[in-house]
Amino acid sequence: MSRFVPTIGLEIHAELRTVTKMFCGCLNDPEEHQPNINVCPVCLGHPGALPTINREAVNKVISVGLALGGKIGNVSKFDRKSYFYPDLPKSYQISQYDEPLVIGGSLKGVRLTRIHLEEDTGRLSHQLPGTVGRDQDYSYVDFNRSGMPLMELVTEPDIKSAEQALEFAKELQLILRYLGASDADMEKGQMRVEANLSIAEPGAKLGTKVEVKNLNSFRAVRDAIKYEIERQTKILEGGGKVIQETRGWDERGVTVSQRLKEQAHDYRYMPEPDLPPMLISDKEIEELRTNIPELPEARRVRFINEYKLDEVQSATIVDDLSYAEFFEEAASELKAAAEDINARQASFQLLANYLLSDLRGLMQKKGVVDMPAVRDKVPPANFAYLIALVAANKVSSRTAKDTLAEMLEKGIDPREILESNSLLQIQDESQLASVVDKIVESAPRAVADYKRGRTTAIEALVGKAMGELKGRGNPEVLRKLFADRLSR
Repeated sequence: MSRFVPTIGLEIHAELRTVTKMFCGCLNDPEEHQPNINVCPVCLGHPGALPTINREAVNKVISVGLALGGKIGNVSKFDRKSYFYPDLPKSYQISQYDEPLVIGGSLKGVRLTRIHLEEDTGRLSHQLPGTVGRDQDYSYVDFNRSGMPLMELVTEPDIKSAEQALEFAKELQLILRYLGASDADMEKGQMRVEANLSIAEPGAKLGTKVEVKNLNSFRAVRDAIKYEIERQTKILEGGGKVIQETRGWDERGVTVSQRLKEQAHDYRYMPEPDLPPMLISDKEIEELRTNIPELPEARRVRFINEYKLDEVQSATIVDDLSYAEFFEEAASELKAAAEDINARQASFQLLANYLLSDLRGLMQKKGVVDMPAVRDKVPPANFAYLIALVAANKVSSRTAKDTLAEMLEKGIDPREILESNSLLQIQDESQLASVVDKIVESAPRAVADYKRGRTTAIEALVGKAMGELKGRGNPEVLRKLFADRLSR
């Protein structure tokens, strides 16, 4: 076991979900694939073009800060952060330095340093020699992303492992989605994680800090941090010295050196002269606070207490906002259907099981990944109706699964499927009695076994009756009728 302990801090960028860009009226559309469509003189950095502040973006960052317990300042301002890169048309970025929107806060036991607002850069597309008939390497620049509102969250160096960093990043992504602040889709670049990492012996001064940039998946977050801990450990154990630098995560599963790490003074921060300081009143802050929805951790606890789900069920449902909303709507329908409290709790368990096992399994089989795409064919109310029938023993589990598959395939109301195919269970004893008599007469061996004390033989009789009824008989009612018939 290594004698060195890692110290990790995260910087996480998330593109905000707003109608327009941060400082201009261009459409903020991360799904636009045609390059350089959503651009104007402001986001292209033309001389003399003046930015204006997108208040919607400001409010979303404040909401994130409030949700995470941060302090919102009544005064905040923007600054110029100078650096030179082909996808930064002004050669500086409008960001925030010494007066960010949010100071402090915490998440998953990790303290937050700050949350601030800035503009995103453009996007570079690199072509290698020999591609598209070219014999030289070159790059394209797409400025559609340039100027999109970008939230940056910086943590204190409280994280001690790759697993803890992963848990933090996943919970933050979920909170951003619950707040409607960002879709935070890492595959689409809407959320990017950077890890600042050093290792040292316990109690010693922090080691040399290395920044690992632009981790664009949760797997990359975990694997890059693990790799960097091992890399730095080997260097120190070999008597070497870790260099302060910025490294990138390579698809080969290693970090690679990119450049020496910049210091704050390298960016030559200065107050943005084209934008006035923002004044944020206590009234505005409180109005935003009242609009904070129930957050994931609170919802997990409530699902356990209110619906009696276990921790795994609750976490699995809550960790996907679309599943949580679907479950909540369906549960609301079930509340009205099941007046008895015990029956209601059993129905909620059944609802969770069918959602996470049967419906999700059907979705995976059909290659459907988004719950919103399912709602049109299986609305929560229809799903709840089917579950209520199963809970009331009016539909067998096998029939329910087949009906659910047809609902997802054709978008048909379960009532129509069940009634048109005569699939509702028969519970009327007078209707089932004649079948019971018929089975008793046709299965003398099972009857004899039952009368000799082999009570399990009754299951064979029930099975024969269910076959005769094509699965429509109520098993409990059939067991009672057979027991009564054979006890005469």
